[in-house]
Formats: sequence, C-alpha cells, structure tokens
Amino acid sequence: MNLVLTRIDNRLIHGQVLEAWIPTIKANCIVVANNKIANSAMQKLLMEASVPKGIRVIIVSLDKLGEVLDSEELTNARILLLFATSGDALMANRQGVQYKKLNLGNMHAGAGKVKCSCTIALDEDDVENLMNLERAGIKISSQCVPSDKEVSWHKMLKITRN
Repeated sequence: MNLVLTRIDNRLIHGQVLEAWIPTIKANCIVVANNKIANSAMQKLLMEASVPKGIRVIIVSLDKLGEVLDSEELTNARILLLFATSGDALMANRQGVQYKKLNLGNMHAGAGKVKCSCTIALDEDDVENLMNLERAGIKISSQCVPSDKEVSWHKMLKITRN
C-alpha cells in the first residue's frame, strides 16, 4: 500500500481533486471510503464516470477499506484515499488503516459547525475525532489545493476561538 495523500473532503471526487491533487502527487488510484457512497450504485457510477482514464477508482465501505488497501492488486498503486468526514477517518484508523498524515480539504458548514477557514467548518464531534487521530500519531493539517500553504488544524482553531 502506497498512500500518497489521505484527505477529508466532503465532496470526495471533484475537479479540485482531479485537476490539482492527482497530477501533483502523481496518484494513479483513488480510493473513496464511505459507507453511504459504497451502498449507492448511482453515486458510485457518477463518481467513477468523472475520473479520467488511467486513474483507477475504488469505492468501498469503511469495513472493507483495510482489506482493499492491503490487496496485492494495489501493491504498486499510488493511492489518494478520500474520506467524507472526520468520523470516517477515525473509524478507518480504529479498524487498522494506517496513515501518518491527514489533509483537511473541504469540510462543509452546517448546523453546529464553526467556520475555521474558507473551506473548513468543524463541530465538537469533528474536533474530538481529530484529537483522537492526533493521539494516534497522525499529523493533521489543512491545504485546499497543492499551491496553498499547509496550515496546522490547531492554528485554524486558535484563529476561530480568538
């Protein structure tokens, strides 16, 4: 398994991922780990159709993620792993999926969420999930696109709370 980027992005596969991140990190495989998408044939079809030829797409439920990432067919793949939520990222980690860094790309605003940057809004559950991931040794930062400066998620919280 060669994870070249692990990212939380509510939109999962979209233009920013395909046009900015894939060429920069030279990924040749996108793995989307989300139970809702994995159980929707229509959403899977739409996501798979949006990806250019030459980029493999695997959409999997969280309980199958470890098995897929450890499979021999992905041994030489350069994988971009996408989660929709901090809860998905934490669940995967607790189920044994190992990653060292987590990029916060887009986490949409909603009820009970506080906007921390132009693309990141967090609620108390997100903060707790991210704290747990950090305690597990994962470095967490935000970087919307590769040309942006990487910002520690703690710095975003300080800005929000001041």
